[in-house]
Amino acid sequence: MAEPDNLAYVIYTSGSTGKPKGVLITHANVSRLFDATESSFQFGRDDVWTLFHSYAFDFSVWEIWGALLYGGRLVVVPYWVSRDPDAFIDLLVRESVTVLNQTPSAFRQLIQADGERPPRAPFAVRSIVLGGEALDVSSLRPWFERHGDDHPHVINMFGITETTVHVTYRRITRADVDAGAGSVIGVPIADLDVYVLDRHQQLVPVGVTGEIYVGGAGRRARISRVAPS
Repeated sequence: MAEPDNLAYVIYTSGSTGKPKGVLITHANVSRLFDATESSFQFGRDDVWTLFHSYAFDFSVWEIWGALLYGGRLVVVPYWVSRDPDAFIDLLVRESVTVLNQTPSAFRQLIQADGERPPRAPFAVRSIVLGGEALDVSSLRPWFERHGDDHPHVINMFGITETTVHVTYRRITRADVDAGAGSVIGVPIADLDVYVLDRHQQLVPVGVTGEIYVGGAGRRARISRVAPS
């Protein structure tokens, strides 16, 4: 029988530091990810998810177990459909998908394809989760103009492999687009802490560039130079 501290998977980072490495993630880290985000999403057995990403990319951990943990349905997206935004939109409609996970670059292609179609009944999608890349908030303007920002919700989540997929949560609205917001990443999910520190690992003042440090129930990691606001 698997125990919480047993290894669930090994996945390699993208190598953004120049030194790709395998990261060992336990069952406990995966289960706590969904405990920490449950109040934000309220996933359930009526949800339909897509497995859009390769299992070599840890966004797939969120997609697979988000569906199965709550008794929902997981639609495995054929490779050629994942590369054809029009075909993917057809799949979203046909399968009544409610939870869509995309990198911002993939979602930009979907926005373009959707905008070239005649108006139709609303998607069944209730949550669009963006992650894996920095989000250019202005790219969402055509989507909000066509669909509004209340349904579905568009959420930007920042995270890294070492901390088990997601670290922060931020719902994006039309107001963010109108304000010319940058790549806003929001606040830590419930069981994590985020700090911006200098090279001496001291907290930096607002507006001073530093590095994000993540602590809490996920694994600890140091990432990304940023200026806190």
